[in-house]
Amino acid sequence: MNSLLWLLQIVTALLYAASGVMKVFMFDEISGDVPSFGALPKQVWMALGILELVCVVGLIVPAALRWHPTLTVVAAVVLAIESLVFVGVHVTYREFGSIVMVCVLGLLMSFIAYGRFALKPIV
Repeated sequence: MNSLLWLLQIVTALLYAASGVMKVFMFDEISGDVPSFGALPKQVWMALGILELVCVVGLIVPAALRWHPTLTVVAAVVLAIESLVFVGVHVTYREFGSIVMVCVLGLLMSFIAYGRFALKPIV
């Protein structure tokens, strides 16, 4: 179980890192191609991107260093909640591929949070 959770943490951290970098540093280049980026102001998207990047660090570093490993659970919960927000945005714009991806990521974040909290906590 520990190996599975680590694998999921690393893979999802990479996905969220790419998403965060896109929102923070590439917003202007991609906002024209993604209709749902018009749902929120640029500053909100950038704040969500920064939140994602902070949570990426929280998914890996506290658990790897065994320093306040509950921060890994907190990061996963925050990303799961953020996924719920994005589902609503993507439903509004009928972006079905994005809806599926965000739902899967939200479920993975929920599993990681539960796994690191109850199934195989880092101690």
